[in-house]
Order: sequence, then C-alpha cells, then structure tokens
Amino acid sequence: MKKIALIGSTGSIGRQTIEVALSCPEEFKIVAMAANCSHELFERQINAVRPAYCALASETGKVPEVPPGTRFACGEEAALDAARFGGCDIVLVAAGGFAGLKYSLAAINAGKALALANKETLVCGGDVVMPLVKKRGVSLRPVDSEHSAIWQCLGFDAGAPFARLIITASGGPFKDYTPEMLASVTPEMALAHPTWNMGAKITVDSATMLNKGFEVIEAHHLFGADYGKIQAVIHPQSIVHSMVEFCDGAVMAQLSRPTMKLPILLALGYPERRPLAEARPDFSAALSLEFSPLRSGMFPCFDMALACAKAGGTLPCELNAAGEEAVRAFLSGRIRFTDIARVVGGTVEGSACGRAESYAALCEADARARIRAASVIDGLVT
Repeated sequence: MKKIALIGSTGSIGRQTIEVALSCPEEFKIVAMAANCSHELFERQINAVRPAYCALASETGKVPEVPPGTRFACGEEAALDAARFGGCDIVLVAAGGFAGLKYSLAAINAGKALALANKETLVCGGDVVMPLVKKRGVSLRPVDSEHSAIWQCLGFDAGAPFARLIITASGGPFKDYTPEMLASVTPEMALAHPTWNMGAKITVDSATMLNKGFEVIEAHHLFGADYGKIQAVIHPQSIVHSMVEFCDGAVMAQLSRPTMKLPILLALGYPERRPLAEARPDFSAALSLEFSPLRSGMFPCFDMALACAKAGGTLPCELNAAGEEAVRAFLSGRIRFTDIARVVGGTVEGSACGRAESYAALCEADARARIRAASVIDGLVT
C-alpha cells in the first residue's frame, strides 16, 4: 500500500490522481490532501477519499464538512503540512504555478519521495531543487508525460547515458495559423487543445509553446542534459510522448494514447507497472505518426524560453512570472493572444538576472518580474 499526499487536488492532475487512487484501493491510499480555495469540489473529494488530513491554503470562505477521522486545517502553513505529512510515502505536487515550488521543497526537506507535476518547481527552482534532492537522497519521479516518457526510455534511471533527448509537442491548435489569424484568437479558441484535456494556464501555454520551452528546462534539470542535447519536435498526434537517442544512433520512444493517468500511475506505483487500458494505442486501425522540426521563429515564446534557459540564474523564474501574468490578462480579456509574447519579452528584456541561490532569491525575482509584467500589460491595454 502506497500512502500518498496530494497537493493541488482540485486541478486537472489532482482530479485524475484521485481517480487513479480510487481505482486501485488495495495499492494506493491518499492520506493527506491540500488545495487552494475550491471549497465545494474539495469537500466532495474529501468525502470520497477520506484522508487522515486535509487543508485549504486559503483562510477565507466556507469551511468544508469532513468525515469522521479526517482532520481539517486552513492557511498556507497548514497546506504545507500536507506536503510533509508524517504518514505518507510519496507526495504528488500538482499545485499550479510558482506557488507549487514551496510544496515541493517542503516534501523534499521532509525526506519524502516526490512525484512532480508542477513544472515551475524545476523551471523556476531547478538550481535549488536538484542539489537538495541529491542531498536528501529522495526519489524524484516526473509526472509530465514528456519527462515520464524519457524516464521510461532510460530504464527509469535519470542518470543513464544518452546522446540526445527529443521532446514532442502537438503544436497546439494554432501551429498552422498566420500572424493575421493569430491576432483574432479568443480565449475560447486557445483553450480548445486538439489532443489534451488540461487546465486553462497550461493549455494556453501549449498554444503559445511557452510550455514546451518550460519542458526543455525541466529536462535539463531532471536528466542533467546540456541544452544542446535537447530537441523539441512537432508531433500532432500526441502518441509518441518523447524519445531518447543513444550514442549508436538508436532511438527509443514511448507511445501511448494521450492520458495523464499513465505518468501518474507510473510515478505513484514505481517500480511496478499496472494495467491501464485507456493508454493503449489501437494498432488494429491505420495509424500515422508525423514529425516536423520546431524551427526558430515559429513560436516566439518558445524561443524566449530557450534564451532564458541558457542565460540561467533567476531569468527562467522571471520568464515564468511573466507568463503567468500574461495568460491571466489574456483569459480575462485585457490583452490579445499575440500580446502574450510581448508581455513575456518586455518583462525579461533588460532583467538584472540574479543568482538562483535560494528560495528567497527566487521569490524576490518572481515578485519583481510580476511588477514589470503588470507595467507592460498596462501599456498594452491603454
């Protein structure tokens, strides 16, 4: 029985994690849960899961009714307690945004195995997180489908040798759009991903390909890969989730239908595999797999992400902050889809780019970048 602490239970990954755990009651038990402020959904989840401990980071709003045997608390420190809950074996961090980093650090410092679905943990804090993982000797298991695929191709050994990592991207809904067509993209259009069902922020990031830039940064930290050994390619079918090329030219790929339940199940159940029928590709019917280069200039946000990654320091953290603010402004109707790249570029250009030496330094960089992003957004609105 694997005892799980789930951080970010009300998001897309959190909801699917609960489905996975409830479908395997003899193998998985969620013993602690935390969410931000989704009271009604959180209450339903608590009564379905019946954890020993649950917490809401927000201290405002209705207190959920919890079943006997479940302890509830609220506030940021209470939510962090879920990530270091003494009765769990593994912490799955699915909280969104920069806020997820503090939960990952809490789990690692508590010596817990970490199933990581929060991109920002490594995009913003990779230089802090990875040395801490090594120091604490904890197991770090990727939940992103692309990094889970690489992990599988490397035989579940993040330190195994390779020649190149090839990360696939669907290209999103606008890969064939002209600049004129992109100018008229609405939030509803951006949220209609062709192959994946994800949360709003990551769906928009997939449409701009900023998300793929984040995944390159994650791969750099997870697998110790030089940026020159990481390539992103467009693969519209989302069947090949990533590939690894070895020194002799052989390439291994992981294929499955697009479902996040597969990497969730692998991260929670490692080293065992468990049946998951919905992930199986149908080879009884015709199946085409297309690949095309992701060339420089196709997606400005992807290009900026690579530039920030190579510059290092706090710049990836600032990139993320700019992206969060830009997407929020786009979804609220304040800026156009094409303005997202303008906000990101205007925020990171001329940054002082400090050293990513501590969580406190990252928080300062995040705050500074959000102020600059807000200024750029205000300029575009007026």
